[in-house]
Amino acid sequence: MATTSTPLRRLKRALAITALGFATSAAFAHGDVTPQAVDTHTLKALGDTWLESNPYRGDKEAIRIGESAFTQNCARCHGIGAVSGGIAPDLRYLPAEDEGDEIFIMRIRNGASRNGRVYMPPFEGILQQEAMWAIRAWLETVHVE
Repeated sequence: MATTSTPLRRLKRALAITALGFATSAAFAHGDVTPQAVDTHTLKALGDTWLESNPYRGDKEAIRIGESAFTQNCARCHGIGAVSGGIAPDLRYLPAEDEGDEIFIMRIRNGASRNGRVYMPPFEGILQQEAMWAIRAWLETVHVE
């Protein structure tokens, strides 16, 4: 027995295919992202030795650069304004000052992976130290207890 294709059935099929296409593109759009360069030329250069605490804490220019850098490179996982939507930790709750600096710089430099799965890529070699500390300077402005 041959089945005939009704206009309603064709419409439902077309809608289902379209929805699947949108879902697939959204999944790939999140995972395949190129880090964006951060212009830090207006900040004091830090050199090649990695610092253990944030030299830009409270620096208005670093905070401005850090907010932009976070939005371009971190917000897709950690949320706009560092308010996580559940994919990655809410960075507003990082401990303040030196204690949080140690956690932050270790994670942003080395990333995070478990059981062979990358949960956060390492940014060392992609973002310069100045950019990382500028992001941290901005994160401290949105810190919550």
